Amino acid sequence: MLRSYFAPAFLLVICAASAPAARAQTRVQDSTFVRQNYTKLDRQIPMRDGTKLYTTIYVPKDASAATPYPFLMTRTPYSAGPYGEQKYRLRGPGPSRELSQEKYIFVYQDVRGRYMSEGKFEEMTPAGTTYPDKQAVFKSAISESSDTYDTIEWLLKNVAGNNGRVGMVGISYPGFYASAALPNAHPALKAVSPQAPVTDEFIGDDARHKGAFFLLDNFEFTNYFDVPRPKPVAEYQPLFKFEPTDSYKFFLELGPIKNANGPKYFNNRARIWNEYQEHETYDAYWQARNIRPALTGVKPAVLVVGGWFDAEDLFGALNTYKAIEKQNPGATNRLVMGPWTHGAWARPDWSKFGSLSFGSNTAETFRQTLETPFFNFYLKDKGSFNPAEATVFNTGTNEWKMYPAWPPAPSETRTLLIQENGHLAVVGPAVETKVSKALRDSNNPHITRLPTVNKLVPPSQYLSDPANPVPYTDGVRGGRNNEYMIEDQRFAAKRPDVLSFRTETLPNDLTVAGPINADLWVSTSGTDADFIVKVIDELPDGTQRLVRAEVMRGRFRNSFSKPEAFKPNQPAEVKYELPDVLHTFQKGHRLMVQVQSTWFPLVDRNPQTFVPIAQAEAKDFQKATIRLYHDAAHPSAVQVSVLP
Repeated sequence: MLRSYFAPAFLLVICAASAPAARAQTRVQDSTFVRQNYTKLDRQIPMRDGTKLYTTIYVPKDASAATPYPFLMTRTPYSAGPYGEQKYRLRGPGPSRELSQEKYIFVYQDVRGRYMSEGKFEEMTPAGTTYPDKQAVFKSAISESSDTYDTIEWLLKNVAGNNGRVGMVGISYPGFYASAALPNAHPALKAVSPQAPVTDEFIGDDARHKGAFFLLDNFEFTNYFDVPRPKPVAEYQPLFKFEPTDSYKFFLELGPIKNANGPKYFNNRARIWNEYQEHETYDAYWQARNIRPALTGVKPAVLVVGGWFDAEDLFGALNTYKAIEKQNPGATNRLVMGPWTHGAWARPDWSKFGSLSFGSNTAETFRQTLETPFFNFYLKDKGSFNPAEATVFNTGTNEWKMYPAWPPAPSETRTLLIQENGHLAVVGPAVETKVSKALRDSNNPHITRLPTVNKLVPPSQYLSDPANPVPYTDGVRGGRNNEYMIEDQRFAAKRPDVLSFRTETLPNDLTVAGPINADLWVSTSGTDADFIVKVIDELPDGTQRLVRAEVMRGRFRNSFSKPEAFKPNQPAEVKYELPDVLHTFQKGHRLMVQVQSTWFPLVDRNPQTFVPIAQAEAKDFQKATIRLYHDAAHPSAVQVSVLP
């Protein structure tokens, strides 16, 4: 979801690096183009249960039986407005200038229960899932998949000048609705592009990551999004004023998360916020909203798009692609991963981000060479479209790479073995960290660098204090710092509650591709703990650039559905997967790993006692001594796949 943009997904294209006067001039030109070339229709389209969904339709003025156009549709919870047939979008009418110039019949629809559509809104209702009785607001045959089907059927019959083909595109939550069109797809649906799609909110998107609640984003987002709506409205107002200048201080002073429902804040008015707190495990509520199992029988061509620096839905793009690939042999399914934040490929220009410069406008390149040709080919029979299976940007070398599969094969496994005194040894290619014998056996031909592993080595340790959590970013910030995903981590390395491990200077380039797997042996003096693993590229000048990081709520180390307390001071294994990367650690750099237990206020504080966190009291938040083991019996490590 658009946790950092409180606006409809299609409004991302308005954001530009140009001067305000230039942007205003562009909007005037685009608005004139729309009015001269398109007729706008506002319609209430009935679904199979009688619920009517508000839909705005932009039809090319020359559309006719002689010049038919395909539909290109976006379904959104962020407004299909402006409302009224005399009110046109300032830019567009398509999701990009390139597609607008190509001419399609562009369709925007408020999904069920949002803005001007009838019905009751429910988070993520893909076809093929069963919802707990408490949440069953739809009839059994009704879902976002069926609503999409019914909409397409109506459009084909009621909008003249169409060629009988339909495409769908959407970013973030609209990306989910694009994915939701794939199960039981209408036969006219020929091309679908889920972009940064919300996919599984407990495991890796938006709400939670590996069970840990993403506090900062969700507090901001649900304040705007989760406003009660007894009837259709053209505009929402936030539940309360939230404009902190120091979010770290604000959330620390807020105290336990239950205080968010105090009179000054949600005050039990936000249904989705309450559901998030009530469902602290991967129960039926979350499982029903995971669209991945429903992505079967996929017939339309699919172009999944995501960004390596997407703080909201990096997981969603990668795992939507993988689910379709695994469950639909032979499907036309391609992946694009660029150097983008959430939806940045829709911006007029994306040539740089923070301290990074990409040498070209990567957003424009994507739209001109991939997105527009994709829809033109499958919906208009125009041109050709035969890119690689995976078009992926290498964030270490600033270059696009094309692969016949993702993750690319062949690749070799390297184990980054955590050692005493902050050392990180690269071993492999075929070392299983749990088999300590392999680490001790100097005759093993697969070990390229044999580390010294002593079973008597004492663990590394730190004191994790919920009253003084590690900040996720450097400096004082009000809203979320979008650059935290590439930020220099030296501010964290200075803290006593962050452990840092680094390799020797790399003698050659090391290209890591695909998911990263953390395998930690840890103990805590408490009964619960979070673990954040960061993989970092340390440059020769000392800059510690974050490449990938992810959190794991320790109580879910064995099962996301059945949490378990830690036994105080007893070693336990915590294994989890970090999202994919494509990054070359260049010769002369070092590869670093950091381990910590707080990441605040991006992630809510774990009390470090095994209690329901949503009901935790201030007294439940306790300091804990965290130990990270790295001996022969407990070889903590991070595993990566390396391209030859």
